[in-house]
Amino acid sequence: MKLSVIVPVYNEESTIEEVIGRVLAVDLGPIDKEVIISNDGSTDGTQATITRSVWARDPRVKAHHSPINLGKGAAVRFGLHHAAGDILLIQDADLELDPQEYGSLLAPILRGDANVVYGSRFLGRSNVISLRTRAANRFLTWLTNLLFGARLTDMETAYKVFRRPAIENVRLRCVGFDFEPEITARLLRAGERIVEVPVRYQPRRVEQGKKIGLRDGFDAIYALLKCRFERPTPSP
Repeated sequence: MKLSVIVPVYNEESTIEEVIGRVLAVDLGPIDKEVIISNDGSTDGTQATITRSVWARDPRVKAHHSPINLGKGAAVRFGLHHAAGDILLIQDADLELDPQEYGSLLAPILRGDANVVYGSRFLGRSNVISLRTRAANRFLTWLTNLLFGARLTDMETAYKVFRRPAIENVRLRCVGFDFEPEITARLLRAGERIVEVPVRYQPRRVEQGKKIGLRDGFDAIYALLKCRFERPTPSP
């Protein structure tokens, strides 16, 4: 069995080397691992850092560099397209989420209890998440649950894990941060049950490189409504 770790990257010069090092250091026993770095047109020194890193020639690591910035959704979709694993996991390139959580994220899939697992930042007790972030995530997650009959606590989490068959027939269109609600909505519409496990979270501030903002919240609402009320594509 193989795990594909997809790492979308945009201007993460200061963290990308450590993040990939942490991913490679995770011991998954008999599970093989590949890391797909999808560099989404970074304009800082991210590409140079990747090229000269200690793991640059590690055969488990594959780096792809887009000449322009398209958005997180586009970067993740590129990684999904090139992934060869039986299980696919999305890992952000910052240090907000810890790869040492992989064991608990993979456990429900390996037990056969789920095809899709999300790492929830809100299942455990944490005082490091700002009130604004909590309120925004609570509203978007509530809307997701209302529209699709789910019982999620953290729709916007970056830690999303899929068994390959669950994601292969999901048609994704979003290219920005609206990828998060879109993939959740389409999985739920396809009948997939999403299992959540608690994960630790160390949030960044805007001045530290946090990129998501108010506009992304409106884009998320639009994506959820569009996925809920669009007409099914007729079979050929």
